[in-house]
This record gives sequence, structure tokens and C-alpha cells, in this order.
Amino acid sequence: QLELVESGGGLVQAGGALRLSCAASRPTFSRYAMGWFRQAPGKEYEFVAAITSSGDITSYADSVTGRFTISRDSAKNTLYLQMASLLPEDTAIYYCSVRLLSDSLSSSRHNYHAWGQGTQVTVSS
Repeated sequence: QLELVESGGGLVQAGGALRLSCAASRPTFSRYAMGWFRQAPGKEYEFVAAITSSGDITSYADSVTGRFTISRDSAKNTLYLQMASLLPEDTAIYYCSVRLLSDSLSSSRHNYHAWGQGTQVTVSS
């Protein structure tokens, strides 16, 4: 079974930066597209970013474009989300996920099949 483990969350002041990591338990994930989602208290899951298996094609939510960068290192079985210029509204639990059997990008969480446990990001004003 594929397991995903996020790390790197924490408390940061507005304008600061964090890098989230998502480690996969098996190299199988390198064949498929992956994504980051987030959920703020009392809100629905929100798409953040996605990346193809090669890393050549990425997609971002409008709210994070220009501030966040998604990347992956298949040799390390790890997905990353570099976050900069953080805002209080970025406060949420961040989850990584993989689109099993697909290498196309999607912003719908219903198209993703494996999820990590999440990592908390809190941005203070």
C-alpha cells in the first residue's frame, strides 16, 4: 500500500516562507501526477498545486500563483511545496496526494486516490 507522509509545517509570520515535503513509501508514485491540497478550519478542501510525473508541467490555484512552487524528486520519492510570501489566509492543514494510474493534472480532489495525514501551516499576522 502506498503511504504518503507530509512534513515541514509550522508557525510562521506573514511574509515568511516554509517548505513542505511529502515522502512516499514506494517509488511507484513517480509514474503519476501528484498534488497539494489544503483545508482551513470550517472550509472545504482547496486545490493548491499539481505536477506531472516528469515535473515538466505544473498547475496552481490562482490564490498561490507566484508565491508557491511545487516540485518533485523521484530519486528521493519526495514531493515538495515551497511557499513564500505567506499570508494569514494560507493557514490550513496541507495534504499531498497522488493520482494513481494517471499523469494528467487535476484540481479536483476526487481525482486523487491516496492521501497523507496532513501537516499544519499557521501564518500569523
